[in-house]
Amino acid sequence: MKRRIYRRIRRTGPAAGSVQGQRNGRKQLDQNIQNQFNPSMLRLGDINTPCQEKEAVAAVFDLTGFTAFCNQVDAYLAIPAFLNGFYEWFFSSIIYGLTDEEGDSTYFWADLPILVKFLGDGLLVVWDAHRMNDAQICRLAATLYNICYAYRQDFYPQINMAVNKPPAVLRCGMARGKVFSIGNGSDYIGHCINSASRLSNLNPLSFCFPQRGFPIREYMSPQYAQLFVPKYVSVRGIGDNEQIWVVKEEFEGLAEGQRMQFRSVERAMVQAGAA
Repeated sequence: MKRRIYRRIRRTGPAAGSVQGQRNGRKQLDQNIQNQFNPSMLRLGDINTPCQEKEAVAAVFDLTGFTAFCNQVDAYLAIPAFLNGFYEWFFSSIIYGLTDEEGDSTYFWADLPILVKFLGDGLLVVWDAHRMNDAQICRLAATLYNICYAYRQDFYPQINMAVNKPPAVLRCGMARGKVFSIGNGSDYIGHCINSASRLSNLNPLSFCFPQRGFPIREYMSPQYAQLFVPKYVSVRGIGDNEQIWVVKEEFEGLAEGQRMQFRSVERAMVQAGAA
């Protein structure tokens, strides 16, 4: 009896590669797709353009609890509704805070920001401060404080009726300093942006800014100056003995353990003298 031998033939060439690639969930190299993956995706314009230095005020807004909000059941239904409502409210609040009324006329007392950048769980907002004096910069601090306060008192109760478990607190850190343009103003980098980011995450405070660049004793209206109190604190990446302004009522409501990370100006002076 003859034996029959069957040989398996392995397919080679382009067809084999295509089948194998499909089996492994891979795609063959497509030059058009490859050409689309390049630095232009960053939307920074011509990044060869020399940087321009600007004096700026940077503010980083952080939505506390946004990660937990995104992890809820069927979050894909809640996230668009919340972001749409929040950003409409936020931009309107910025415009309202930067305008004054005089008779029948309305005018801006400071320029609008030169950059507003989405950060996933918040926003980076940058102002060109070269035409702003100290009084305007201190007034800007009071304006952003009002926005954080209005979020908790006005916006949150409304959005809480439309969206399940939205972020309850909008935090903000501010700083003043130099920034450098990227791509002729498509984006900005600078130490003051880093400082604002660090201060926006200075738990458990919701609003703070440094003494450096914000002479509120001299230039902020008494109505708002009385709301803040100076404290010394260690800020990661900035310094171990930074003087910042915090909301007095908020600080007094902290637990004793939370207040221990802050030092009063008087205690700091005593410690400096002892050293």
